[in-house]
Order: sequence, then C-alpha cells, then structure tokens
Amino acid sequence: MSESTLFVRLFVGILLSATGVHASCPIELSPPSVVVRYGDSVSVNCSTLESPEGMGWEATQGGISVMKATHLVWTVENLTEWTVFPSCFINILQNSQFQQCSKNLTVVLYTFPESISIRSSSAQVHVMDEGKKYNFTCDIHNIAPVQNLTVRWYKGGEMVYADTFDNPRKEPVNQSSVFSFTPSRQDNRVTFRCEAHLDLWPIGPQLYTSSQEHNITVYFGPDVQCFLLDKLELLEGETLKKHCPVTGHPTPSETWLKDGELMNQTVPLSRKDTGLYTIEAEGASFIRKDLRVLVLYGPELMCPNNYTALEGAPYNLTCIVEGYPKPEIIWSKDGEEVELPENLTRRDSGQYLITASSNLSSVNLTVEINVIYPPSQIVELEDSEVDVGSTVWLKCFSVGNPRPKYFWNYYRTANVIEENEDGVSRLHIHNATVYNMGSYTCHAWNDRGNVSKTARVTVKGARQECPIEITPDRMVIQYQSRSQNATCKPTPTSSKHVNEIYWQGFQNKGTSWSVDTYKDWDLRPVCTANFTVIGTCQKHLNFTLYKTPDSISIRPINNLSAVVEGRELQLQCDITNVAPAGNLDVRWYRGNETFEPLIKGSMRVTGCLPESNTNCNISVVRSPLNVSSTISITLNRNHNGAEFRCDAQLDLGPEGPQPPPNMMSSPLNITVYYKPSINTTKLPKTIPVFKDYPEELVCEADGHPPPKIQWLYSSDLMARVSGNTLTVFDAGIYNCSATNVVDSISHEVKVILKEDYLPLIAGFVAVTVVAISIFFLFIYSIYYKNTRMRRYSLKNPKLDTHSGNVAHNGWDMQFPMTKLS
Repeated sequence: MSESTLFVRLFVGILLSATGVHASCPIELSPPSVVVRYGDSVSVNCSTLESPEGMGWEATQGGISVMKATHLVWTVENLTEWTVFPSCFINILQNSQFQQCSKNLTVVLYTFPESISIRSSSAQVHVMDEGKKYNFTCDIHNIAPVQNLTVRWYKGGEMVYADTFDNPRKEPVNQSSVFSFTPSRQDNRVTFRCEAHLDLWPIGPQLYTSSQEHNITVYFGPDVQCFLLDKLELLEGETLKKHCPVTGHPTPSETWLKDGELMNQTVPLSRKDTGLYTIEAEGASFIRKDLRVLVLYGPELMCPNNYTALEGAPYNLTCIVEGYPKPEIIWSKDGEEVELPENLTRRDSGQYLITASSNLSSVNLTVEINVIYPPSQIVELEDSEVDVGSTVWLKCFSVGNPRPKYFWNYYRTANVIEENEDGVSRLHIHNATVYNMGSYTCHAWNDRGNVSKTARVTVKGARQECPIEITPDRMVIQYQSRSQNATCKPTPTSSKHVNEIYWQGFQNKGTSWSVDTYKDWDLRPVCTANFTVIGTCQKHLNFTLYKTPDSISIRPINNLSAVVEGRELQLQCDITNVAPAGNLDVRWYRGNETFEPLIKGSMRVTGCLPESNTNCNISVVRSPLNVSSTISITLNRNHNGAEFRCDAQLDLGPEGPQPPPNMMSSPLNITVYYKPSINTTKLPKTIPVFKDYPEELVCEADGHPPPKIQWLYSSDLMARVSGNTLTVFDAGIYNCSATNVVDSISHEVKVILKEDYLPLIAGFVAVTVVAISIFFLFIYSIYYKNTRMRRYSLKNPKLDTHSGNVAHNGWDMQFPMTKLS
C-alpha cells in the first residue's frame, strides 16, 4: 500500500469520527490476534461480506498489495520482525457508506530460554553468616515479551517471592530478578531456586523453566547458653558442658580455664571446684566470658547406724550434717516427729528416721537406738500332747534388749529341730516318738539378766515309716545321656490304703518320674503319698546328674616356669565344667608315680570367695562348676626337668560308672635353678707336681643354669687355661670359681713341687729284676737235675704188678722197659 492511500484512509477515518459517523468496518480477521514463537510461521485470514474494489494487507513483513478479493490470507513462513503491526484494509466502495476502512491484527512474538541460572552475593558461594543480608540473582537470558514474565522464588518447597516486570519492550532482553534474604540458623542446609513463567494466556501458551537448586550453609555462633549470666549454679556431680553448652556452626571449640589452668568441661564437678572460670569459644567468631561457678550440693548426714544406751541412764548421741544451703534436721519415729528425752526408756528403742532437708534436696538416714534391759517373763510356752508320728511346735518368746538368746534343756533326739528367728525360739518335733516325751525347759538370757520356763510334752499313739517304695532308690545319670525313669509306689501292705501318690513339683502327676539329663542339676525328686490311715508322707529319691570335665590343666599359680632350689612352688589343677564337684578327687603325679604333697589345699570353685557366696560351696552346688585344687612343693635340684600332672576322678559310688571316670592333664615341666657344686673328687685341695712335669687341674661343677668356670692365680705363676682345665707348672695357690645366676662358689687348690725320683727308682727296679731272675735260674737248674735227669739201675728190678713194667727205685711211674726172660 502506498503512503498516499494510507493517508487517505486515515483522513476518512478522522472525518467520519468528526461528523459522528460510527459505522463499523465490515472486515473480519480470523483469528483476530495471534501469539507466535520467534521464527515460527503464522497465517491469518481477512474477509468481508462487501464487494470492495480492492483488499490488501499492510505489514512490515508479509504485506500483500491491493487486489480484487473478498478474503485475503496474511502468511509469513518465518516471523522474525519484533515490531510487526499487520493491518487488513478494503478500498472505497461505490454506493457505500464506507470510503475506506481497515482492521489491525494483534501479533505477539515471543521467545523463552531453555534454562535459567541462580547465583548469590556470598563471597563463599554456598556459605552465609547468620543475620547478614544476601542477594540471590536469577538470570534469564533472551526473553520476550518481558512484561509477561513472572519470576517465582522458592525456599525449600515453598514459594517466598514473585517478581513481575512492566517493561513494554517487545524485543528480547536479558532480565534478572533479585531476591534479598537474611539467613537464620534454621536456614542451614536449606535450598533455593527460581522459576521463570511466561504467561501468554488465553491466546498463547503458559511456559516455565526452573534453575538448579542452590543449597546454603549458615554459619552462626558460637552461642554460650550461660553467656548473659554473672554466675552459674549447678549441682555437685554435674558438668559445665551440661549446664553451659556451646552451640554454633561450624561446631565451635570451647576452652574452660580456672585460675589460668585448663579444665575439662565434661568432668563432673565437686564442691571444691567452686570458683571463677573463664570460657573461650571459637567458631564462626571468637567470644570470651568470665563466669563465677557455684557448685551446690545437697545435705549430707553422718550418724551412727546403731546407738546403745542403758535404760534410765543419760546418753550422748551426736549427728553431723553438712550441705549448702544449710539443711534443717527433723527426727521422726513411726511417721511422727519426735524429740528424744534426756533419759531413754525401753519404749524409746526402735528405728528413727533423721531427715536433713534444704531447698535443694533432702536426705534420710535411719538410726537404730537400742535401750538395754533384761528379758521379760517367757510367754506362749505351754504343755502339749501329740500323737506318735505327728508334729508339734514348742514356742519360747521373751522381750529384752539385747534380744534374748535361748537355750533348751530336753532329751535330744534326731527328730527335734531348733529354730531361732525374729527373737523367737521354736522346737519342731516331727514324727514324734515315745522318746520325745518329757520336760522341755527354755532359758532366755542377755547381758542384763535371764528367765526360764518349763513345759511337758506327752506323746500318744504310734505310726510307721512312710510306706513308699522308690525303684531305683539311687540314680546316677550322665549329662546329655538317655533319660531314665524312676517309679514310686506304696508298699504291698499299704497299697489298699493309698488315696493319691505322685512326684511332687511336676505338672503331670504320676508314679513315674523321668529325668531331663540336660538341665535337672539341682533336682531333688520327692514322692508324696496320701493314705487313709496315716495321712500324707514323703520319700526322697537319691538322684545325681553328673558331667565329666571338659578339660583339666595344670599350671603354676605365680606363672613361674623356673624356680630357685629351696623355694616353694604352688601348682594349681584347673578342672572345667564338672558336676557334681563334691564327688571329685584330684591326684598328683610326678612322672608316672603319684605323690602326696606336704601342703595340699582344699578344692574350691575357681575365682569364688566362699565366705561371701553360697554358690562357692562345692558340697552344696550340684550344677557344673569350674574348680581348682592347689599344692605346695619345696623344690630341690632333683625336681629339675620333672614332669608334674594332675588327675581328676569323679567317684560317684557303686551306683556310678565303674571304673570311675577320670581325666589327666598334660605334663608341666619344671625348671629348678640351683647353685653350683664343685666336684672335689677330681680336684683335691693338695696336688703334688714334679719338676719339669706339668699337671692338669680339672674343675668340674654341677649347677643350673650351667655355671661358668674361672681360674684365679697369682700373676707370677706360669699356667695355661683351656676351658675348665688348668695346666700348672709351678707350685702355688690356684682358685677355681663356679658362678651362675643363683650363687657363686670357689675351691682352692695348693700345688706342691717335688723332686723327680723316677730315673733312680727305675734303675733300682731293673737291678732288682735281674737279681731275682738269676736266683730263680739257679734254683731251677738244681730242680731239673734232681727230677728230670735221674740215675737208673737194672739190678734187681721189680715188675709192676699192674702193667708188668719194672718199677724204678720205688717210684710208681711207668718206664718203657722190656722184661727179660
């Protein structure tokens, strides 16, 4: 459209307005307005019911020249003109009230970023100080139209601020929204984010995008709870940290000083810790405070637990009370407040409650006041009559302080039991027999006097033993073995009189009882029967559940593996998890032979003190125990290297396993240290030495550890040492010493030098041997002539009667001669 045409249209419009003509322009736009994303296409139809001479679109982008038409579409494939203002118009018509008219199309061109960002004014990106003002900035780049933009701020999941803009600019801008925030400590770890909303409703979309989350850390403190106090009061036993905690972020460090010395704030305070303290705390900042600490403590009452006074005599009972603030003292007896009289009577005996109280707390203490007076007359002891086999109680009671002691005079039998409890003495006669008839005198006495009273007991009738048979009457069963049963039944003569018979203490009553071999350690089974004639009676089963030891070991009590000779060594045999320990017998071995030590301790429960625990009594406890037995041995050198062992045997009698089970420990080797002993048989005190013939002196010593041998002699003597052997050449005094860790011993040898007479003796012996040889040769020659070289004569020979040989000079010797005829 030309500028002249546009001018005409405007002129006609002004003229019509001036002349009062207000007819509407017969143009319809479809749609009448559009919202288009930057760079997208757009299409709008302009139509009329009139027949104009021409129709066209006036626009900076996509304009259409005048043409003959009743509808015309304005189309742009890529709308990028931010200030586009399209207008559809029709030219002057003939015979029409319109000269020319037009309608403008509202076009909103927008752009929206894919992401936005958030930042803070803090020097440290995510760290803020409590109470300080900070700005968060949300940056939105390249957005249009900005007047349709709303920025919403979120703290956590809650919106805290919305920011709008009145900028009429249509072109894209870089817009920022600022949110001011003053953090508190409750905001620690909170997150912030911003959202950008572009609202083009109702003809356009509603768009939004969110920034990333920005989390903050808030530094605060340190805060000292007692910072505003001039003094701090706390109870004794409490800590500074509890009553004056220090908080902050980051976690502050705190230091407590008293008189310049460092104090541990977690240690409970006592009354002596009252004083002036200085606390220093450093975290996000540093603070220092002087504080007076007062340690309060409640009343403390010190009185004797017992106080004894003579009746009617003055007394002196003093109680000491401490506390801050000072407590008030109240005496009460039987719940009523009392005051003690100057002279006590027996009515004043009893327990008193002393209360010391303050505005802080209170404490109670009981004091037993004993007023001593003699026993009163005995009451409640009367004559009694009882049937044989029945039970009767005789009661003797007297009042006195100290509490009277009782003594009974009567014919003592096994079925009478004396019981003293709560100041009363009772005689319990059970299964009464004729031997219980007679007089029973009770004596009551204390340090102030004594009284007595006699009662007579008459026994009538008769009664047998409880007629119950238990099979077997003795049971010995091994732990975790197969269960066994015991039965109880009335004797044959009483079976028709029995009303009920059962094992007492079991839920399922019956005549058969089964043992639980896993847990029935202390069980003492009792069979109870009720008979029509003799009533109820009981009989016990002799039952033992036993367990062999898990292990047995031997060790020295003082953990010494080496002991000096002559000292005492204590050995302990530890037997673990055995029952019943009262049936255990411990034997001791040295090598393979048993021995009885001179000192042998009794068997006891390991780690248990019998005087303070009844469970330490081996003869009473039947469940598994760890027990030990000790012996003492005075060691000598013969014990060195000896092996000691202990053997535990569980002897349960003839009903128990045979042979009795036993277990032996591993051997314990003992090392005995003993002092050296020099062998003087090889080293006499005096040894002769011939000149030019050296002599060897051998020094041998026994000891453990093996001793060290050393020879000592004068420096002017010539000698040579080789180990424990000393070769000497000169006369003199030589000393051998043997030393080990136990002791040192020495032996002195005197060497005497003698002349060497050996050559002279050898010559003399040679001459003597030659002389003796000559003498024996002479004797032998004479003997040979007389015996071997005899003279023979054949004159008047005599024949041997036995062999026919001729006898020779009366010798009865055979001679080879021929008899002549």
